[in-house]
Parts: sequence; structure tokens; C-alpha cells
Amino acid sequence: MSKPVIAIVGRPNVGKSTLFNKLIGERRSIVEDIPGVTRDRIYGETEWCGRKLSVIDTGGIEPKADDIILKQMRFQAQVAVDTADVIIFMCDVRTGLTADDRDIAIMLQKSGKPIIPCINKCDSVGALPLEFYEFYELGFACEPIAVSSVHGSGTGDLLDAVLEAIPDFDETDEDDDAIHVAVIGKPNAGKSSIINRILGEERLIVSDIAGTTRDAVDTHIENEHGKFVFIDTAGIRRSAKVNEKIEKYSVLRAHMAVERADVCLIMIDAATGITEQDEKIAGIAHEAGKASIVVVNKWDSIEKDNSTTNSFTQKIRTALAYMPYAPIVYVSAKTGQRVQTLFDHIQYVHNQANTRISTGMLNDVLSDAMMRAQPPSDKGRRLKIYYMTQVSVAPPTFVLFCNNVELFHFSYQRYIENCLRDTFGFKGTPIRLVIRMKGDDTND
Repeated sequence: MSKPVIAIVGRPNVGKSTLFNKLIGERRSIVEDIPGVTRDRIYGETEWCGRKLSVIDTGGIEPKADDIILKQMRFQAQVAVDTADVIIFMCDVRTGLTADDRDIAIMLQKSGKPIIPCINKCDSVGALPLEFYEFYELGFACEPIAVSSVHGSGTGDLLDAVLEAIPDFDETDEDDDAIHVAVIGKPNAGKSSIINRILGEERLIVSDIAGTTRDAVDTHIENEHGKFVFIDTAGIRRSAKVNEKIEKYSVLRAHMAVERADVCLIMIDAATGITEQDEKIAGIAHEAGKASIVVVNKWDSIEKDNSTTNSFTQKIRTALAYMPYAPIVYVSAKTGQRVQTLFDHIQYVHNQANTRISTGMLNDVLSDAMMRAQPPSDKGRRLKIYYMTQVSVAPPTFVLFCNNVELFHFSYQRYIENCLRDTFGFKGTPIRLVIRMKGDDTND
């Protein structure tokens, strides 16, 4: 299910990160009284009147700044504007309407997106300061909304205005019975090429310039394997001057694509090998609990001997040590080598992620596991595990009830997870173990 995307933009130090933290209900963005502390977009989620919203916090825009960091921040903010369905344009009532505010307003109006002027630091109870009314000069369709991001006042009116700007946003998927597959990876890893090869046509633009795909593109496929929706994620905007910092744009897109996906294809470029950026993007799928397949593309482009595949596999397993469950498939989008096998892998890991195990079978495995390796003890107290039950799928999530949560060490949790995998498979999907003391409510 896709959520509307809201970007918070404005010049530095107007309170964007404070508002972001208030909206998502946690302190995720760094907040300091120093302009430019938030250099990159931060991604989070909120809910208002039953509607779920994705929120992007951005670095401040200084339209005429020459400093390289400020230029990067300006570009990051522009990317957020391009990504958003609605833009919250934040200003500071204490400084009044500035020349930079006017320049940013012109930039935002060119985007064609709905703009909500948000005038921050209206902290006083009662009449609004006279400076507030200056912001009507910006001429947006939506009237300025007074907020105090520190105290949270006015944020309800702000979110009401956001929802009013997106009344017809479709939050339903056209193919509820299709498997949604996010194709994620760093720019130029071959995401669009893979989908084109699967389709057998040049549906998506393919170029050797990193970042040709500007927006996420959904491709619907129905074949003998079933119904699929492939989500091709955006790379970096074309520019000879784009700095490597801008690769973080692909991380933002990966977040939003993964959110909608049932299965993630994590694309690795065989020519460059696995990189830190690949690790970060794969981690998004893992943390989201999504079934995943590591797809090594351009396998035709490298010289191979008898140990090449094993060596490459070992490097991936070392870099992605947190997801040993993900199968690795070596393909070539250019030649079509093994591309069609991806459908079988996708179906398989999707089924694994949606597997349900009866409580009786789970506790047979648990009893056998505890007989083979006794639960840990500490200072004379031994962990007792009473029983285990499955509470959800995608990812498979199990609650284990015990006498003392603190005694349930991570290493023993990993042991129980490995026992579950040895018995039931769960290949391609993360497993979640929730540890509770007996008597705790499992529904919170």
C-alpha cells in the first residue's frame, strides 16, 4: 500500500526537524540551533485521521549559497520536493518574511505540487504576531498555518490541510493478489534492465548514466508463474556535477519501495562488487522484515574460474552477515542468463514469508532444542521457556514466554531461530522472535 509523501522544506534553522520529530512521535532528526545540522533527508511515518503519511525532513535551502555543503543540502531538498505529493513550506515568524523565503517560494511554485505554508514559532497563546500576516504575500492557494513545533500547537490544523491537499490519493493497490516486488540497489546496478529483460521489451529507459530512473515505476506482469507488480526504484538525477553524497537519494526511494513490497530483489553489480551502499540498501529490506533475494547482475561481464562464484558468494555473505537467509542468484540482464528463474525464487520466498506453523509443532521443536542445548543461567537463575506461538507472517513472528526476559540472551535467541529454520525452512525471509514473561499481553 502506497502512502502519500510529505516533504518539510524551508531555509535553515526554521524548525523543520523539530516539527518532523513531533509529527512522527520520536526524536529521529538531530535538533540544534545551528543552521544546516540536518544535511540529508530523514524519512519517517505518521498517521492522522486514519490516513498514514510518509514524512521527509530535509536540510535547509539557501538559494544563493556557494558553500559545497549548502549546495548539497539544496539539492537534497530539491530531490525531496520532486519525490513529495505535498510540500510543507516552513518559515519562522520571528525573523519575518525574508528574501530567501521568497526565493524558495518561487522554486516550490514551479514544482506544481500542493504547498502548505507553515509559519513556525508562533508560541504565544492568543493573538498571532503581526509578522505572521506578512506570509500571505507569498500567494499560495493554502492560507498560512501558525504552528509551534516545540509545543505541538497547530500541528493538527497543519495535518488537516495536508489531507485536504490529497483527498483523492489512492492508497489501494490495483492487484491485491499480485506479489509486489521491489527492485532495489544503488544506481546503475541494472534495476531497469532486469525488468526490461523480464518483460521482453524496452518498457523502462535504460542508460549507463546513473540515475536515469527519476521516479518509482510499477510494471504489472501476469504469466504462467502468477501475477506480479515490479517496482523499479529511482536512481540519481543526471548531472555531471552530482556528488557521491547524492547517492542517498536511492536510499530514500528504496525505503518507499520496500514499504510497498512483498519481496525485495537486492541488485548487486558484479563488475563493482558489493559496496557499503549495497549493505545499507539491503539493510532497509531486512529491517522492514521483507522476504529478499540477492541478485548479482552483469555476471557475464567478469572473467571466471572454478572458484569465482564461491568467492563472490563468500564476500556477499560476509558483507550481509545479518541476512544469511537470502538466496543469491547470479544473472545477466544483458544476455538473459538465469533471469527467468527469478520468478520461481520470488514465489518461493514469498510463500516462505507467509508460512504458518501450528503451536503444537512449534513447541515440539522448542522442546527438542532445549534438550539439545540447555537454556542459559546467570547467578543461579536459569531461563525457563514455557511455550512458543506464531502471531503473524511476513515476516514470520513468534512469541516465546519465559520466566525472565533478561536471561534470554541474544545467542540463545539465535539458536532457537536456527532450529526453526532447520526444521521449517523460512528461506529468504527474516524471522522475528518476541520474548515475553509469562502473563504478558501478546497483543500490545
